[in-house]
Amino acid sequence: MYKLFFKRALDVILSLCGIIVLAVPMLIIVLAIRIDSRGPAIFAQTRLGKGGKEFKIFKFRTMVVDAEKSGVYSDNKDPRLTRMGKILRKTSLDELPQFFNILVGEMSFIGPRPPLTYHPWPIEEYTDEQKRMFDVRPGITGWAQVNGRKGVEWNHRIELNVWYVDNVSFFLDLKILFVTVWKVLKNSDNENKGATVVASEKTAEAEASVVQ
Repeated sequence: MYKLFFKRALDVILSLCGIIVLAVPMLIIVLAIRIDSRGPAIFAQTRLGKGGKEFKIFKFRTMVVDAEKSGVYSDNKDPRLTRMGKILRKTSLDELPQFFNILVGEMSFIGPRPPLTYHPWPIEEYTDEQKRMFDVRPGITGWAQVNGRKGVEWNHRIELNVWYVDNVSFFLDLKILFVTVWKVLKNSDNENKGATVVASEKTAEAEASVVQ
């Protein structure tokens, strides 16, 4: 019952409340980003959601315009990070625009992080077992994020996501939420360590192009 109804109901209520309560802070962030560097305040990127369906995920822009053309991993010392971007990443405030993704039903607060369409590999290259991670809406945070986050190799990250799909419950989501808050406050596991895909050369090349 929770997975089918209450989880979505909580997402709608909490995302709507969050948007209302955080409207002014988010507006201030938008203005700060625009003052700090040239370009839009919102960064949109195509990701894979529930059922493998593509959608646009929204974040506050943390890097200079067209940074993704450099095709390398981004860490917290990346010179392409803007001054405001460093603050947003350190505090994870760059994720706040995803409240709108949640409100319209593309995401949930808790669930597997939505992968890029080409990274760690295209949807066609996921095994049937791995594709089960797409049986639920992707989340702002999830089981893989509280078990290593950006340092976890992708095959294992997907295993953690599938485990979540099989065990989703209100109390598990509550646990993930509290651990996430703790990790954000500690700023732990919040930096790319390098390549995290064990796969073919093609996917390794895709790995090298991930930014933002």
